[in-house]
Amino acid sequence: MYVRRHLEEAFREAGRFFPALLVTGARQVGKTTFLRKIAETERRFVSLDAPDVCQLARSDPRLFLSQYPPPVIIDEIQYAPELLPYIKGSIDEARFDNKKKASGLFWLTGSQHFHMMKGVTESLAGRIRIFELHGLSNRELFNTVNRPFRPDTFQADNPKRTSTTAFFERIWRGAFPELSTTPDARWSDFYGSYVQTYLARDVRDLTQVANLNRFYAFIKAVAARTGQMLNYASLARDADISQPTAKQYVSVLEASGLVFRLYPYLRNHNRQMIRTPKIYMFDSGLAAYLTEWTTPAVMASGAMAGQFFETWCVSEILKSYANAGLQPHVYYYRDKDQREIDLIIEQDGTLYPVEIKKGVTFRQDDTKSFSALKQFNKPVGMGALVSLHPEFLQIRQDCIAIPAMQL
Repeated sequence: MYVRRHLEEAFREAGRFFPALLVTGARQVGKTTFLRKIAETERRFVSLDAPDVCQLARSDPRLFLSQYPPPVIIDEIQYAPELLPYIKGSIDEARFDNKKKASGLFWLTGSQHFHMMKGVTESLAGRIRIFELHGLSNRELFNTVNRPFRPDTFQADNPKRTSTTAFFERIWRGAFPELSTTPDARWSDFYGSYVQTYLARDVRDLTQVANLNRFYAFIKAVAARTGQMLNYASLARDADISQPTAKQYVSVLEASGLVFRLYPYLRNHNRQMIRTPKIYMFDSGLAAYLTEWTTPAVMASGAMAGQFFETWCVSEILKSYANAGLQPHVYYYRDKDQREIDLIIEQDGTLYPVEIKKGVTFRQDDTKSFSALKQFNKPVGMGALVSLHPEFLQIRQDCIAIPAMQL
């Protein structure tokens, strides 16, 4: 079953102006399926995953493009960066030929590969729009309208209520389309195969990893710390690697779309503020697999339940922007007085604070740290408390309670 992706609207709009469009994202999030589903019937498709096709693209890019002329979808472009200058030439030729349509010529997919992204930005500058696709969002699964999350414009469009048990099953299952849309898919088999394939292919392509066993230990250590401040020394110790290697490995995981770093809001920085970024796994199901929570019930009652809940909520908020083709300005806040704000969204000079609490009940003072934003001398907009409380409520004039199930 195909779930319509919210990215489609922004993608089609960009296709009216840009000659090339690139969809990046982690393995198995549905990049290829997305493009093939929305492609016009006359658009060709070719995958560089096939060794013979990839070899042709690398050894004779001009011949390759003559066999697969635009409009075309080129899948896994990172395997043949040699194509990029020739794609540029094809675009420039179309631009100077009044009889040819110069927009939407090349649709590309690729992992967030260091070298691939550098090649794209250098070769296709001004000619390409880049999008990020993640696992299925909660709103995509419920087939409701996507809106970039902001407390003052939030609308609860999902009419269905989800029990806490069902909600944690979704967190545990994760957002990969194959698991989300196939009820009989085996959770452990999927993630076991996913991790094995990621280690065997993507990691070796991204960087020189000397010991895959230590890299696997490192991924598990990161998953165990999702939603926490990034401590390279602790990660290095758990994986038996050096701190410089730990920093390199975090960059590898980030480049392949599996983790993201959330940086502190440090405007007008003073000594009381914490400067360390937090680290999150993008997919809560993968994090649950790596930390060996084998059922949603065990995970929901375990020591990491709050971390998984926060990870899922922050990921959903980021997806709402990515699915609109936007790059949000998001941060967190923590100081040495133990004041903490889980998420700060900055837009048009206004700060919107968000607190995330795993619980059905809450108190008004759960958001008392929002007052820390006054020091930045910027307008503070509507705040939000995201929790398991099932109702949308106005806590006070400047803060609302949002059910996490409605994100």
